[in-house]
Amino acid sequence: MIIKNAKLVTEENKTKIQDILIKDGKIKRIADYIEVIDEEVIDANDKLILPGGIDVHVHLREPGFTHKETIKTGSLAALHGGYTTIMPMPNINPFPDNVEVIKAYQALLQKDGACNIYPYACITRGEIGKHLVDMKAIKELGISWFSDDGVGVQREDMMYKAMQSAHENDVMIVAHTEDMRYRKVKACMHEGKRNKELDLIGIPSACEFKQIERDLQLAYETKAKYHICHMSSKESVELLKKYKQMGADVSGEVTTHHLLLNEHDVENTNHKMNPPLRSKEDQQALINGLLEGVIDFVANDHAPHSEEEKKAPMDSAPFGIVALETSIPLIYTKFVKKGIFTLEQFQKFISTNPAKRFGFDTKGSIQEGYDADIICIAEKVGKIDKKAFISLGKNTPFDQYDVACEINFSMVNGIIKYTSKEVQNEA
Repeated sequence: MIIKNAKLVTEENKTKIQDILIKDGKIKRIADYIEVIDEEVIDANDKLILPGGIDVHVHLREPGFTHKETIKTGSLAALHGGYTTIMPMPNINPFPDNVEVIKAYQALLQKDGACNIYPYACITRGEIGKHLVDMKAIKELGISWFSDDGVGVQREDMMYKAMQSAHENDVMIVAHTEDMRYRKVKACMHEGKRNKELDLIGIPSACEFKQIERDLQLAYETKAKYHICHMSSKESVELLKKYKQMGADVSGEVTTHHLLLNEHDVENTNHKMNPPLRSKEDQQALINGLLEGVIDFVANDHAPHSEEEKKAPMDSAPFGIVALETSIPLIYTKFVKKGIFTLEQFQKFISTNPAKRFGFDTKGSIQEGYDADIICIAEKVGKIDKKAFISLGKNTPFDQYDVACEINFSMVNGIIKYTSKEVQNEA
């Protein structure tokens, strides 16, 4: 296959129109002109071609909660949104906390997944925080990432043991940080100004950053690889900056919704997520942290729920929103088009940096020898429409938001797995 007339990012906001030859699932050659012999041809018509998005923080809900999402719908939603590689968190049923369960889970992902899927295993059995999983045995199955996402590891001694084991086995701890001592019953949004206006119990920033502080110190002491999920507070950013400067092997992510929204945007349960939308000051600190390289990339905590579940009152509805089909168009529209992010930064935040951090050595860049995981982004004015989501979850605060682009196609290992209706009609 040859992609003709592809607009490739060179540096900053500079681009170059080139052809891409794809063979055996790899990018074989990139040149100003490649002669067509007997290859299939896709004409990109000078549209933006990027490495496929890599989201290291999603929830596919299967097995166990297929009324919310399935492996098939979640992975197809990823392709619709421009993500060619996703990493599902382990809070499913049964928990992937032992070799037997993980083998069955991997077979299910292989059978039903439409894109590249690299699952997490639990840090502790059943995510209860009492017994460490066998990281060595699980790593032999190809899994090098461990998380108790959704609850966090509350006991310091257990997290210390986990990090020791992670260092010994050269795997990564990926942490949902939440010190439950700081969280009251029925707390459902940030403890700031807006929660008082709505007469709702708030979650203080200390709930997040106190455990981040503990974990960063443990990572520094044990020399473990450690990654912070969905950072939300200015204190978290400062702590990560401090420990990076100290030489700790640590990183962090931020969601698109924490970059775009703050506590004053909260209106209903589609604005309820954990960690919550925090203050305007926190929001700006997250944007600055990403731009300065303190926060490494964007990952979105795609968390589908049924409409019935989200109809519950604010203090009892489940936390979380869907994100796979909205993140890339929103970042492009709200940050790239406004000149806040360059095209080069955009590419790094959604693909290059997560690939580097998580060890996907042949992903995250349009280079010869790399996997042909490629997306095409077309300039097109439109609106986000949750009714058009492939995901079973429609729980988004961004329905009817204006966007300035769409995903024309998503390619995985040299095979086009998704095309927009417009591209299908042209074909």
